[in-house]
Amino acid sequence: MSTYLIGDVHGCYDELRALLQQVDFNPEQDTLWLTGDLVARGPGSLEVLRYVKSLGDAVRLVLGNHDLHLLAVYAGISRNKPKDRLTTLLEADDADELINWLRRQPLLQVDEEKKLVMGHAGITPQWDIETAKKCAREVEAVLASDSYPLFLDAMYGDMPNNWSEDLTGLARLRFSTNAFTRMRYCFPNGQLDMICKDAPESALPPLKPWFNIEGPVARDYTIVFGHWASLEGKGTPEGIIGLDTGCCWGGALTLLHWEEQRYVVQPSNREKALDSSDSLAPPAL
Repeated sequence: MSTYLIGDVHGCYDELRALLQQVDFNPEQDTLWLTGDLVARGPGSLEVLRYVKSLGDAVRLVLGNHDLHLLAVYAGISRNKPKDRLTTLLEADDADELINWLRRQPLLQVDEEKKLVMGHAGITPQWDIETAKKCAREVEAVLASDSYPLFLDAMYGDMPNNWSEDLTGLARLRFSTNAFTRMRYCFPNGQLDMICKDAPESALPPLKPWFNIEGPVARDYTIVFGHWASLEGKGTPEGIIGLDTGCCWGGALTLLHWEEQRYVVQPSNREKALDSSDSLAPPAL
C-alpha cells in the first residue's frame, strides 16, 4: 500500500492520469492525497471531478480557493470567468451531483500515524493543530448545510486577517477560509497579508512566507500544501512541502511517494507560461 500526494491539478486531467500511471496507482490498495484546486484554468475540470469522485475512499483531498470559487459560480454568486474554463463542467448533466459532492469535502487532512497535515494554502502559524481542526470543521459544516450559499456570498474579502478565539460568525469563517485556501504571506506576528503575491525574494519586509514563521503545527507535523505555483516547491524549510509546480501554466504535475520519499513529475501538455528560467525540478525533501 502506497500513499501518493499530488499538487494542484487545476483541470489537468490527462497529466493526472499519466502521472498516476507512472506509479501504477491502484485505488484498491493505495491512497491519493490531493492539495486542492482540482478545477479551473486547465481544460479538463469536469473529467478531473468525475475521476476523483469515482475513487471514493481511496482519495483524501482538501478544497482550494478555485474549488470554492466554482461552488460560488454554480450558486450564482460569482461570475464564470472564461479563463477558468469551467463552462463544460457547469453545463454537464451531472454538475449538480458533482457540486454537491465537492462542497462536502474537507479543508484539512491530518494523519496522526504519519504525522502529516495537508491544507491547500498551508497552516497559519497562529494555530495549533486542535484549533486548525476546529476551524476546518466549522467551515465544512456550513458548506455541507443548506445555507451554504449565504456563506459563499460572504466568504470574499480580506478581513479579518488576525486570528482570535473571540472571532464569531461570518468573520470567523472568512478568516479560516482565507487561512486554509488563500494565504501566502504573514506579518511576523502571524497576521495574514492577503495582498502580496510576489516571489519570496521580492516581498518587502516585514512580510514573510507563512512557512518561515514558526508555528505549533510545523513543530510536530510535516505540512504539505499547494496553492503557490511560482514557488515550484523551492525555498521551504524542512518538513514543509509545497507540491504546486504549475501544471496548468505549462510547468508540471508533481507527485510525492510518501513511503519512499520520492518525487515523480509529469510535464504539462501546455506551453510553459512561467519564466523560462524557472526550474521544473521536483521540490527538495
